[in-house]
Order: sequence, then structure tokens, then C-alpha cells
Amino acid sequence: MSGYRTLPIPDGLDGMRVDAGLAKLLGLSRTVVAAIADADDVLIDGRVAGRSDRLVAGAMLEITLPAPPQPVTVQAIPVEGLIVIHEDDDIIVVDKPVGVAVHPSPGWTGPTVVGGLAAAGHRVATSGAAERQGVVHRLDVGTTGVMVVAKSESAYSALKHAFKERTVDKVYHAIVQGHPDPIKGTIDAPIDRHPKHDYKFAVMNSGKPSITHYEVMEAFRAASLVEVHLETGRTHQIRVHFSALHHPCVGDLTYGADPTLAKRLGVTRQWLHARQLGFHHPADGQWVSFTSEYPEDLASALEKLRDEG
Repeated sequence: MSGYRTLPIPDGLDGMRVDAGLAKLLGLSRTVVAAIADADDVLIDGRVAGRSDRLVAGAMLEITLPAPPQPVTVQAIPVEGLIVIHEDDDIIVVDKPVGVAVHPSPGWTGPTVVGGLAAAGHRVATSGAAERQGVVHRLDVGTTGVMVVAKSESAYSALKHAFKERTVDKVYHAIVQGHPDPIKGTIDAPIDRHPKHDYKFAVMNSGKPSITHYEVMEAFRAASLVEVHLETGRTHQIRVHFSALHHPCVGDLTYGADPTLAKRLGVTRQWLHARQLGFHHPADGQWVSFTSEYPEDLASALEKLRDEG
């Protein structure tokens, strides 16, 4: 949809903001339209219009649309620290290091799990979009730990179904600021995209149902080590839920963590680790479970908390 377009503004958009009205007219997101306006690429009757200016019915709109993004492809590039915990004909279970995305996406130029597996010669299922074939669930770039990738087509279908039906046991360990009260509980709060920041999520009435079960395993002076069982699997779910309780993950500056505490403990990302993953093996239905040890940065921060008492 790239290129230059000129057309009269329809009556139905009269009085609307430029970003909202043109998003509706062109089928683009408000964020994209706002970026076009910020680049002075929206003109109304020959004058540059800002994102918050108002549309006038019948006025002549001139807009220069950006070129479409290039398709995202998997680059077979080795990933340092990506460990294969288990592999058979149907699945490959990996321990994901920090700073690695699960699959390529627009704007991400760093390493990926699927790229690392390809570079190491591992075959994965061809189901799913080209850039995320075999991927049945995700971990954030800044979250470490255990995850499974499907190798066979039957495993892909079975695991996608298992995650959807919530029959997978997803156990995370997190260090959160302060002391959650009660020490064992359930956070049941819907999550949606943050209304003001595209890169964040938030507890919102309009969101998707999101359920997090937690139990405090160890309490320290400034923080608590909690075990978390995810019932649903929303993006940033654990981070959003504990932030909403005013107990953000230590080091998670995006969601309101104390930078001073993070610096003292030497963490440069959220203290959150996918500790254990259990599911019915797609080949024979037998229950299997895989565990990941804490990486060095998280283990070191935990020891510092224990030393502080």
C-alpha cells in the first residue's frame, strides 16, 4: 500500500482527529498513521496536518504512504548459550538464554531460537507462519528458561491444542519486589495492550482473561522469590500481574521496578525464569517434564538477597 494518494475527505470523518480518521479510512493502525503525520506526509488542502489536527469533510487529502515492510525470514545464525535439553522425532526442548527472541519479527535484528536451531542443523515442523514454524509458545526476549519447539507436524498440532486447552504445566520462578499478601494466591485480571504505550501491556477491563497462580517460596528484606503457575499465557502476563499488585519483578524497569534495587543486585532485566515445563508427549501421551537451572545473572542476584537476609 506504499505510494502517494490524493482523495477528498469523506463526510463520515468530519471532525475526527487525523490519526483516528485516517486509520479508519486507510485500514492502518493509529500508530502507523501518527508516524506518517509526524513525518509531515499528511497534507489537507495543501497544508501539513499534525496527528491531532481535525479532518474537514470535502477537503483534499494528500498522503504519502510508507513502503510495505519486507517479509521476515529466518536467518540460520548460531546462538551462543542456546542449550538443547531434549530432542526426539517430535519435539525439541531448549533452554533459552537472555537476549534471544523466539522467532524473527519486524524490527528485531538480534538472535532467535528458530534461527539458532536452524544453524545447528535441527529440523522443525513446517506448520505455522514461515518465520515461526514449529513455535507453539513464546518467552520474552528478556526471559530465560525452558521451552518446547515442535519437530513433527503431528506434534505441532497436539502441542498447540494442549497450550490452548491449558493442559500444559508452565512453572516460572520470579523475584518480585516487596512481600505479596497473601503469600499464596491467584491473580485473575484481564490483560490488553497498554492504551498509551504499544510495547507494554496492562490490566484492562477490555482485555483477555488472564489467570496467574503464585506462592511465595522465600522472603527477603526487600523482595520475595515466588513460584508461578500460569493458567493462561498472555504476553508479559507475569510481569503485568505483579506490577498491578505493586510487586513488579525485580529489574523490570518497563513495569515499574526500582532501578536502585536492580543495580544493587546486578540485574539488567526482569528476574523471571521459565523453570519447568510439563506436558503430554505428542507421540504417546506420556507425561514429560523438563527443568531449567537459573542462569548466572539471576542466581547471583538471588545469592545477594540471601546474604542481605
